[in-house]
Amino acid sequence: MTENIKDLMSHYPHAGKVEWIGARTAKKIPLTKIDSVDISMEDGIKGDHYQGKNRNRQVTLIQAEHLDAVAKFLRKSEIDPVLTRRNIVVSGLNLQSLVDSEIQIGDDVVLEVTGLCHPCSRMEENLGPGGYNAMRGHGGITARVIRSGELRLGDEVKVIKIASSK
Repeated sequence: MTENIKDLMSHYPHAGKVEWIGARTAKKIPLTKIDSVDISMEDGIKGDHYQGKNRNRQVTLIQAEHLDAVAKFLRKSEIDPVLTRRNIVVSGLNLQSLVDSEIQIGDDVVLEVTGLCHPCSRMEENLGPGGYNAMRGHGGITARVIRSGELRLGDEVKVIKIASSK
């Protein structure tokens, strides 16, 4: 049986998982790894310097699998998530397929995926020569908070609303 593209785009074999969480209290300092964080509709990630200044970029997420790809491009054994300047690392779910969709993390937090998170020039500084190009297409996603709550390491990440086809 042939399915249409909308049906195909709504199939996710399983939920993802929060592998890493980070926040930074001031601009241009490294993120600090944390085990849990409160996320609010007003401020985004509590305690992060960004504090939701841009409502469409309150939270940034990146795939663990993409960190592996970036490491391979740079001939490194691994990439520390701190260096990518993203708030949440998720495994097991193709984040780039979720633009304009909604995801639930844990019991409470709901995010609307607002776009792709393209690399900035800091990737060259943080990851070394070629870091910017290694991150292209692997920079993750941006999101805004739809429902506040606490996010914890190990939380399940599931798709709850699929983007409508445009």
